[in-house]
Amino acid sequence: MMKKDILSMYPEELRDELTELGHPGFRADQITHWLSKGIRSFEQMRNLPRELISALNDGYHLYEPKILEKKISTDGTVKYLWELCDGNAVETVIMRYRYGNTVCVSSQVGCRQGCAFCASTIGGLVRDLKASEILDEVVFSQLDSGLKISNIVMMGIGEPLDNFDNVVRFLRLANDPKGLNIGMRHITISTCGIIERFDELAALGYPVTLSLSLHAPDDETRSKIMPSNRSRGVDRIMDACSRYCDATGRRISFEYAMIKNVNDSDEQAFLLAEKARKTHSHVNLIPLNYVSERDLHPSDPAVINRFREILVSKGINVTVRRKLGNDVDASCGQLRRRHISAEH
Repeated sequence: MMKKDILSMYPEELRDELTELGHPGFRADQITHWLSKGIRSFEQMRNLPRELISALNDGYHLYEPKILEKKISTDGTVKYLWELCDGNAVETVIMRYRYGNTVCVSSQVGCRQGCAFCASTIGGLVRDLKASEILDEVVFSQLDSGLKISNIVMMGIGEPLDNFDNVVRFLRLANDPKGLNIGMRHITISTCGIIERFDELAALGYPVTLSLSLHAPDDETRSKIMPSNRSRGVDRIMDACSRYCDATGRRISFEYAMIKNVNDSDEQAFLLAEKARKTHSHVNLIPLNYVSERDLHPSDPAVINRFREILVSKGINVTVRRKLGNDVDASCGQLRRRHISAEH
């Protein structure tokens, strides 16, 4: 019989499981406490009775991800490459800010979206991550680094809304007061625009932040660098953003990687301002992280500054993201690609 994934269970599901095993429901809180501390052996859960430990070993599995590689940047950014139970690998990054420590987690092994500037999608999608595997990225990054995590961004390898059910389960587990107890308002989901899931996410009533990886304000450019746009289009995506904002009261942010001679013209800045104004969105300009397998380069600093000034002149709330971890391949997917290449 296949063992169950206990770490992916909601608190009420775990209580039901324990009741079926003939044990009181409060044991669920005890188990959740140990799991949130990174304990991955039932024998180490010292306040559980021996007969329950035996039953848990028989019916449930636990796995501790292994560090394949760890890099620490001069700016304090920490990047991990984790080995999963099946030998696949994903990346996690801890970024240090004045307001706290943010962990960037992966939601899939690989990605099927094919964005031209991203290393994560090279080789396509291998599989979705389970909720427990995403949770372990947070737990073990925090444990190994010794840095208390206050914010989570789902901007690592994969498209979170392509793995909707597991991501939603992860959100609730990360928010559990008996577990990591990270507030929903401190969690951001980044998407390339899987608008079919926007309404479903809004209907859950979770006050998470939705971040759209826009990267171009016009269909011609966006469809060239982001194949997912071809079946949706910028205008439909903007409509979905507006619906999400209306339903949740949460402002969507636009992520915009500045790519030299691709999406950094004055005309594109004016068009982006128009789109952002209609959706009341914040714009985050990101100097492109160079990926050796891609023939794309970051915009010149002067061009980025002019682009920003145009947005500001149109009343748009805009920031330029500080580049973190550039010396440790902190760009999404780069460490995994190097690991795969070394294996072959």
